Amino acid sequence: MDLWFEDECHFQQHGSRCTMWIPPEEKDPVVMHAPTRKSVAFFGAVRPIDGRLMTFQIEKFNSENFGRFIEMIMYRKRRNRKVVLVLDNARWHHAAALDPLLEEFRKFFRLDFLPPYSPELNPIERVWKLTRRLCTHNQHFELLDDLIATVNEQLDLWKKPNPILSKLCAIT
Repeated sequence: MDLWFEDECHFQQHGSRCTMWIPPEEKDPVVMHAPTRKSVAFFGAVRPIDGRLMTFQIEKFNSENFGRFIEMIMYRKRRNRKVVLVLDNARWHHAAALDPLLEEFRKFFRLDFLPPYSPELNPIERVWKLTRRLCTHNQHFELLDDLIATVNEQLDLWKKPNPILSKLCAIT
């Protein structure tokens, strides 16, 4: 059985400003901040046993795109292995439009829902936090495409099993 944890995330073009160390000789540092609310959205799932990450960049979170993400997971699953996808209770996860897809995959696929309002139980939340720290903290993105390229570059590094996410997402 393959156990995956799924969640969605937006990365904002304006980045995030946070505490940083500045050498004493440097006066009044400036961190540019894009005056926009543009963002890029991702579905993502992490397999804690080996740290493998699957992501799917989309325009909008809805049941249709979530269904496409499920199909992507099932297409890439290991032969004859069951997949359990643990996720939160977003409305598109419960949509009736998913019923035919879930019925089609029921032999090898199951959704398990976390209790409401419990993001601390979902290891992929740690992946999103690390991605923000590595990619968007104290960064200026003049164009949305710059943000997309930076985030995708980082996420691509984690598509194969890796010890960084395996350790970060360890279930104890």
